[in-house]
Amino acid sequence: QVQLVESGGGMVQAGGSLRLSCAASGRTFSSYIMGWFRQAPGKEREFVAAISRSAVSTYYADSVKGRFTISRDNAKNTAYLQMNSLKPEDTAVYLCAAATCSSAYGCRQSLQYAYWGQGTQVTVSS
Repeated sequence: QVQLVESGGGMVQAGGSLRLSCAASGRTFSSYIMGWFRQAPGKEREFVAAISRSAVSTYYADSVKGRFTISRDNAKNTAYLQMNSLKPEDTAVYLCAAATCSSAYGCRQSLQYAYWGQGTQVTVSS
């Protein structure tokens, strides 16, 4: 089992950057695929990015590709989401999650993730 705590959210102007962190408890962090999702008011939870256990492979939603970067540090039990060139439509609660999918490539559905953080709010003003 793993517990996840996000941090780093806030309010930023369009074009700005934020870096989200997801700290995990437990000694098995490296055995999980890590993902970031987001949920805006009145909308369904949306896949943002996923990273493989070894951090070799990363995958992104088309809406954030080229602007966001997912990474992880298994020694620190932490996953990150660097968000650049932020747009007002990126405004949402961002959640990190852990999954036991066989590969990160096919791990894009929220139902595949067993463990979730509480979320951190990101607000982008125009």
